[in-house]
Amino acid sequence: MSKLLSISEAAKLKGVSTSTLRRWEAEGKLIPQRTANGHRRYELSELLGIKKELSYTIGYARTSSHDQKKDLERQIEVLELFCAQQGWQYEIIKDLGSGMNYNKRGLQKLIRLIVDNKVERLVLTQKDRLLRFGGELIFSLCEHFGTEVVIINRTEDSSYEEDLAQDVLEIITVFSARSYGSRSHKNKKIIEQLREIAQEI
Repeated sequence: MSKLLSISEAAKLKGVSTSTLRRWEAEGKLIPQRTANGHRRYELSELLGIKKELSYTIGYARTSSHDQKKDLERQIEVLELFCAQQGWQYEIIKDLGSGMNYNKRGLQKLIRLIVDNKVERLVLTQKDRLLRFGGELIFSLCEHFGTEVVIINRTEDSSYEEDLAQDVLEIITVFSARSYGSRSHKNKKIIEQLREIAQEI
């Protein structure tokens, strides 16, 4: 007989709120058993396979620039090894671009899959691989659509300062180009100075 969990235990296991479990029940996605007193009880085996044939695991990897290609490859290796060890059917989505850019191709694909209810879980090597700022919006989206979020390493990313400097440089480059023109001498000088500062950081 499968182990039965309370609603709070089930929510913790799936990485969602208890209100999400109640919504899933109302939508007919996950129907719990009821005790004599009317309390919800969830079968562990059912929780581990809530979404059926259309669902799978997505591993998401991102770096800010081509200079970090080795880091991107390392992230992919870690994601593949971790997912394989868990026995999950998975796909790796990779992106190259700023953690402040919401329009990256891989990120857009990930969002579409989540809202289409096709992602059982999202796996990241680190939280900030998704987005530098605003990642909580995607995590809220995951909770709404019942996508579990797994973060392998919850410690700070060792390249945090490097990525942040790259992101800030990108933002200032855009604003400088708008203010002075992308080809102006003044703009190029500002960008060169900022690049030197970013390298020192």
